[in-house]
Amino acid sequence: MSALLKRTPLAETHVAAGARMVDFGGWDMPLAYGSQLEEHHAVRRDAGMFDVSHMLNADVQGPDAIAFLQRLVANDVARLTVPGKALYTCMLNPQGGIIDDLIVYYFAADQWRVVVNAGTADKDIAWMRRVAGAGRFDVVIAPRRDLAMVAVQGPNARAKVWAARPAWQAATEPLTPFVAAQVADDTLVARTGYTGEDGFEIVLPADQVVALWNDMAAQGVRPCGLGARDTLRLEAGMNLYGQDMDELTHPNQAGLTWTVSLKDAARRFVGRDALEQFAAPCAFVGLKLQERGVMRAHMAVHTPLGDGETTSGTMSPTLGVSVAFARVPLGVEPGQTVEVDIRGKRVPALVCKLPFVRHGKAVEHS
Repeated sequence: MSALLKRTPLAETHVAAGARMVDFGGWDMPLAYGSQLEEHHAVRRDAGMFDVSHMLNADVQGPDAIAFLQRLVANDVARLTVPGKALYTCMLNPQGGIIDDLIVYYFAADQWRVVVNAGTADKDIAWMRRVAGAGRFDVVIAPRRDLAMVAVQGPNARAKVWAARPAWQAATEPLTPFVAAQVADDTLVARTGYTGEDGFEIVLPADQVVALWNDMAAQGVRPCGLGARDTLRLEAGMNLYGQDMDELTHPNQAGLTWTVSLKDAARRFVGRDALEQFAAPCAFVGLKLQERGVMRAHMAVHTPLGDGETTSGTMSPTLGVSVAFARVPLGVEPGQTVEVDIRGKRVPALVCKLPFVRHGKAVEHS
């Protein structure tokens, strides 16, 4: 089966390290290298690294790049004026549904980059080219499958990257969150991540990634798989495409209203008309189970205002209780108690603001 799956440049390294490999969106990816729990705690307490080379970097270049991106995505890329600065946004269909969530980087007026999810990469590129063609934008969209990407996350992540690559420190130490620096040809270090911890996401030529991975392992950075990545992102209140949102989900239904900019009435991004005309009212909240049990996706949530549903759920290694995201009726507020149907039993859960964990510490919820 694995022969039919796409593989990253680090695939053989994962196998040699004894990783349990699984099919993730058509890619042969490591689920864990042994203990998922230990990998999770390594990121919260020290430093862990993830192979995210299955995600796609795509360059957007040309004289119409800004106009094209202002049409393509819901957030306002004109806010990006400092080279290396990035923002998080959604790319919507005409019905206002989320085609994908992505990060957009600015380098110059005619030079940008978008980073899209692995499972949606092909449809994303096709959609981007369709929007460019329909608007007759003078841009070139270039997928960069010649690049690999590694996320190094945790309170000691940056220091360990500098220990492995001392020449990068001068350019990357001043970086603030959501800013990147180019440290070599086709090598970008961004202060971003998907775990709620500090750290870097490093994009570099594919033929250099094994050496980087091994050098960081030598500095004590722990290899981590998709299992830990999922519990970390859930604790950090970060959505997963295809799980918490999809093409039938409006941004407000996934707690992503903040990624949509409506300030400029003249900026008619794809999906704006639908969002302005119709937005199904609901709340996207966190749930913390008050009794024993584990919440998973697609469990019914019973509230005094009507029923909702969990979209993601897990046992939180940091908190020691089960946590979940849920789409519930508007008016359900943090601090209230609802009931989650777990195998036919209604179990009480506390409604919380997200995230559950910030910088390795539990967020207090009353």
